[in-house]
Amino acid sequence: MGRRILIVSASMGAGHDAVAAELAERLRSGGHLTACVDLLDLLPPGAGRGLRAVYRTTLRRCPWAYGAVYSAFFRDRGDPGDRNNWAPGTGPLAAVLEPRLRNVVERWRPDALVSTFHQAAQVTGRLRSRGGVCPPSTVVVTDFAVHRQWLHPGNDLHLCLTRAAAARVRATTGRQAEVCGPIVPPGFVAAGHENPGGRPSRWAREFARRGSGRPPVLISAGAWGVGHGLTDTALLLAGSGHIPVLLCGRDEQLRDRAARLPGVLALGWVEDLPDLMAASSALVDNAAGQTAQQALAAGVPVVGYRPITGHGAEGVSEMAAAGLTEHAADEIALLRSLDRLVRPGPDRDRRVAAGRAVFTVDAAGLVACS
Repeated sequence: MGRRILIVSASMGAGHDAVAAELAERLRSGGHLTACVDLLDLLPPGAGRGLRAVYRTTLRRCPWAYGAVYSAFFRDRGDPGDRNNWAPGTGPLAAVLEPRLRNVVERWRPDALVSTFHQAAQVTGRLRSRGGVCPPSTVVVTDFAVHRQWLHPGNDLHLCLTRAAAARVRATTGRQAEVCGPIVPPGFVAAGHENPGGRPSRWAREFARRGSGRPPVLISAGAWGVGHGLTDTALLLAGSGHIPVLLCGRDEQLRDRAARLPGVLALGWVEDLPDLMAASSALVDNAAGQTAQQALAAGVPVVGYRPITGHGAEGVSEMAAAGLTEHAADEIALLRSLDRLVRPGPDRDRRVAAGRAVFTVDAAGLVACS
């Protein structure tokens, strides 16, 4: 008999909701009943929209301010493995959201809770630690760098992207943590397997039209078009013999600026991203988020470059430390990495194999059994 599973996410960008949606689809396919709650919708009218706008504006216009907030409220204080020096990263927002989520839980009566956003993990951890009607709670950690806002000992299980992340959770909280790898739609995995006899996709035809022999390289800016020097990077790649494809997300102003640059293909929100990745040679990434994880599934080598401050910088560093990607410190390093990775060869093969190997266990199965 299927279970009732409540998934708590937040529409801060697109990545957390994408994980929630894919996990819900897998659970429904397994016969379970699911519901998804946007944490921002539980705030007073207009507050969630305002919070999202402030976060987006800060990332775009004042990254130094976000860096300061991240250092104060997300980064470890002291030894993360010493539980005597560690406490959950709770705050006023979690306190406000706790009774509101409790009302949802009492109405819907789920058999299990799942969080795909760090603040949701704080709220479910508080609920779970107080007992009452709160069912077992699983946290799906969507970041490679596990900051302390993900960690609340009230939660029963954390599902992590890597062994290092799971070890950090266990050492810090004393609770169970398992490795499941990233959660991405199966279309990205399918895109990574070549179909030599198949008809070229529209993206393959587009790249051939723009210049045969010029490797197409994606440049990710997330759903909000966030990043430092994105157009400079695109011009650098165009001048070095690549076809730079700048993924501008929903930032139409960035797309308009980039579209005027010579040799640059500027795209808005892409619905057929698996097909685009299948036709691309590499991804230049600045956040270690969903786009980078989708590229790993699609067999596209990833190079971290000019990461956004806070979680982006730490995530890019963690991915490189795990051997999944390369982290280019400057323009010369970026071009050298791409020269080795965009064409067939042992370096590319190793990166592709390492990226695919991170997809270990179906998270839906672990959630269903929690």
